[in-house]
Amino acid sequence: MVMRRRGFLATPAIALAAPVTAPISPVVAISDGIPLSPVAYAELLQKLSAGISADNYGLGGVVEKLEAHMAVELDKEMAVWFPTGTLANHMAVRMLAGDRERVLVQAESHLYNDCGDCCQTLSGLNLIPLAPGRATFTLDEVKDMAHRSATGRVKTPVGAIMIESPVRRKTGEAFDLSEMKRISSWARTEGVGLHLDGARLYMAAAYSGLPVRDYASLFDTVYVSMYKYFGAASGAILAGPKKLLTDLFHARRMFGGGQHEAWPFAGIAMNGVQGFSARYAKAVQTAEAVIAGLKMDSRFEVKRIPNGTNLFLLKVSDAVGFQRKAQAAGVVLSAPKDGQFIVAVNETWLRATAPEILSRLQS
Repeated sequence: MVMRRRGFLATPAIALAAPVTAPISPVVAISDGIPLSPVAYAELLQKLSAGISADNYGLGGVVEKLEAHMAVELDKEMAVWFPTGTLANHMAVRMLAGDRERVLVQAESHLYNDCGDCCQTLSGLNLIPLAPGRATFTLDEVKDMAHRSATGRVKTPVGAIMIESPVRRKTGEAFDLSEMKRISSWARTEGVGLHLDGARLYMAAAYSGLPVRDYASLFDTVYVSMYKYFGAASGAILAGPKKLLTDLFHARRMFGGGQHEAWPFAGIAMNGVQGFSARYAKAVQTAEAVIAGLKMDSRFEVKRIPNGTNLFLLKVSDAVGFQRKAQAAGVVLSAPKDGQFIVAVNETWLRATAPEILSRLQS
């Protein structure tokens, strides 16, 4: 989602004898993370600067520290920094596929829809879309395409499978976990590489109760975004085995991903990832209590996404007027569509208790 200003409310000028009113800490329910303005980002970077060491083209310094930390969190042999998730996903499927250039992906995946055919254009890969309109493809669909690819007049075997979960184009719906496990088992038996586009993996884990490393264990490689909810202005981590990722910085630079200095991003991400799972679990708990309260109020209609994660739909009679009132009360919502809002649960839900947030929405 688009980064927006944090929206801190300045303390108003106080007239003589007027009571002092503390500013409201807004719940900004419009993105996966805490929206930071340039000023807020600079202030946080300044606060952390004493503990941040510079890198050189993504080598050493806080970048290396972040890579080591993420490798441990995801229980992989190593991790590599990338400036974008697009490049991290591209490098993963490129390495896993090798000379078997067919890669199975979701038709609704980010890599297939939103990356300008980068894999096809730059690496000669053939992305085969499965399950149009759905978040999950099945093992049967995988087997069918693998068989067709291997038995055609010209043999073109599948080299890799990429699964995105949660799926942005499906409003945060997660890939079915049981199907994910079945596909993982089959891929390893068949020697097919498996990559997880886990940009929002930590959010999926909070809703399923499954640790991030358990998800990662099903895949050879996994990508996690550093900016969607860890606070960095940009960045991605790709984790996996040393045999694939050692010296990957050469390919990273070849594809234009060799930032001279990445520490302004990695330093913020390093701060954001530490303790995130515990904090976010509390934010989810708060949001669930608010949702339960809204469902009991006839003025609101709450719709959960099937197998969803941090996004839910909220419908009211006067959406435009409600948005204005909610913001004045300290809950920032995105623009409504068809009378309903897509509401995002992020760390700003920790700025108030569930009863306080509910009161703001019901006032």
